[in-house]
Amino acid sequence: MSDKYGRVTVPTDVDMIEETKEIVKRWGADALRDCDGTNMPDELKSMPVKIYSTYYTTRKDNAWAEANPDEVQQMYLMTEFYTAMEEGELRIPVMKHLYDQQLKPNTIDDIKRWWEVVDRTTGAVVAPDLWSYEEETREVILAQADRYHDYTVSFLAFIIWDPVHMYNFITNSWENVEHQITFDVRQPKTQQHVIDKLKKWMVENPDTDVVRFTTFFHQFTLVFNEYAKEKYVDWFGYSASVSPFILEQFEREAGYRFRPEYIIDQGYHNNTNRVPSKEFKDFQRFQQREVAKLMKVLVDICHENGREAMMFLGDHWIGTEPFGEYFKEVGLDAVVGSVGNGTTLRLISDIPGVKYTEGRFLPYFFPDVFHEGGDPIREAKVNWVTARRAILRKPIDRIGYGGYLKLALQFPDFIQYIEEICDEFRLLYENVGGQTPYNHFTVGVLNSWGKLRSWGTHMVAHAIDYKQTYSYAGVLEALSGMPFDVAFISFDDVIENPSVLKKCSVLINAGDAYTAPSGGGYWLNPAVSCAVKEFVAEGGGLIGVGEPTACQNEGRYFALAGVLGVDKEVGFSLSSDKYNWETHSHFITEDSAEEIRFGEGMKNIYALPGTKILRSTGQDVQMAVHEFGKGRSVYISGIPYSFENSRMLYRAIFWAAGREQEMKRWYSDNFNVEVNYYPATGKYCVVNNTYEPQETVIYNGEGKAEAMSLKANDILWFEA
Repeated sequence: MSDKYGRVTVPTDVDMIEETKEIVKRWGADALRDCDGTNMPDELKSMPVKIYSTYYTTRKDNAWAEANPDEVQQMYLMTEFYTAMEEGELRIPVMKHLYDQQLKPNTIDDIKRWWEVVDRTTGAVVAPDLWSYEEETREVILAQADRYHDYTVSFLAFIIWDPVHMYNFITNSWENVEHQITFDVRQPKTQQHVIDKLKKWMVENPDTDVVRFTTFFHQFTLVFNEYAKEKYVDWFGYSASVSPFILEQFEREAGYRFRPEYIIDQGYHNNTNRVPSKEFKDFQRFQQREVAKLMKVLVDICHENGREAMMFLGDHWIGTEPFGEYFKEVGLDAVVGSVGNGTTLRLISDIPGVKYTEGRFLPYFFPDVFHEGGDPIREAKVNWVTARRAILRKPIDRIGYGGYLKLALQFPDFIQYIEEICDEFRLLYENVGGQTPYNHFTVGVLNSWGKLRSWGTHMVAHAIDYKQTYSYAGVLEALSGMPFDVAFISFDDVIENPSVLKKCSVLINAGDAYTAPSGGGYWLNPAVSCAVKEFVAEGGGLIGVGEPTACQNEGRYFALAGVLGVDKEVGFSLSSDKYNWETHSHFITEDSAEEIRFGEGMKNIYALPGTKILRSTGQDVQMAVHEFGKGRSVYISGIPYSFENSRMLYRAIFWAAGREQEMKRWYSDNFNVEVNYYPATGKYCVVNNTYEPQETVIYNGEGKAEAMSLKANDILWFEA
């Protein structure tokens, strides 16, 4: 394979035959794909490229869904809160503020068994014989509500319009396109139908090389409001992976009765920021195992017919859990996912147990970007430069694009820029692929999810703009391109085996109070708090961001205030005077501007005696350091991602580890430039992460310095 060919997938369509051939030649593509709303031309199937066929297990078969309405996919929903203004009858409309073309209440199954009315003022479940349902008005009627109490209804609904098809329909302004109904492959009749259909499809599509499952069985939680706009989205959400059939199966295994509340979770739907309950974790494990078993059936059919099986990390991916314990048993050949930045690239490239990984880069060739006055090059540049940092640490094996090629062709400069990206990616892969880069030591990210949510612990949605909306996610974005091994450790891991912390030189705990990333009630367990204290006291480092270890208890808001050297004033200790407000210069801030951006930061953080404040705003501590036993801690109020903040965190990690003297190895003194070394080949690269020329001093593995000039976005390779 030449350096001008391969490792690239491009989209096509029936009216883009000659244009596709030209793009294949220019971009050096070795694979073609169809997309939702496009078709693979027969004329291209004989080309010397791999043919990817998008395969839908859960939709694009409305005849089946309409003939089997009881096996249409379902999800749990909760109504708004309704206050009983008077004693007596209260009527609760279940579909208010929901889109009735997407969802339909399930009244086929026993609603008194699978629905639940909750008095949210007391938390008590209203007995089923005290409420009824009126089909005509779609209202639950409480016969005797308590005055001024708040009530909600948790109910099952059929998904009568696939949420992803709906999103694509709206985004592309499709007309005269039938709404696709999503059906539940876990149920017996539909499961057999899907298996038989795949076998038949194999015979009818002999030219397909790669079956690109989009995806398998359960859609992530995506709910639209009455205006057909997104109301609720959780890319990790399990709310749409339920049905009476599945839940009865779960009950037999778990040994206890299932409550809707285990999914509804007070209306939070167990989003990834919620500390998961035991019951929810039980349900997840059950789903992961059952999904993996059925995935393997479909993957085996592909292999028996000489095809590769690829999974799209999105859409109906819930339960597949690539970092979970069952995924490796499935036998998938590949995973492809959308690359929004360095974090999402590592979410794909770190997946174990597959032969290769592929990243679908942005922008998607949709009219929301490719329109008159649009600037797809800008989005592509931002996407590439942020992802490239992570590629240099753990590369994906392939890149690709999706959408309507005809839209992209209207922007010749964009086509030229992507040609350059394809060539650069192949060069990166040639130098990096298959190697383990040099890592200084291991940094652990401690949270409620651990390995299961590797690189996803701070994601609200898959393509979120971390720079602007969620500063703690800046920690992961920075780590995605840093020369450290990154270990994702759960509090349960620590409870089971405290020595799991010993593989780390530094631990990071970042997030808002009582969320899954920060830990909430886990910090009340001495098995957790004491294990982390011991880790630091014996020489480890702890970095806390936002509200780390937060759980109000026994006179402290931060459970590890004594380790971090800071606490948060929540009004309980206003009577106690606080005198430690002096700021200090420090190793961590030597490269930083006077005004460091902490994002939304945190208010009312104060330093305990013996703590050094590095930055503060008024009497709000933004950054501080503290020593505990033989170890060190760093507190930072927030870290939105930027090159400057990435360098600040880099220095904080070395200081917390007590290894600041080792920092200037494979190091650039300009934070816009990074160095990566690959021991297996003795090569190293110097990369300019900006679109401006940069001057820097580079330090090699022995700490020797060399001045260097780099062009905009430059990447230079050297023999060590």
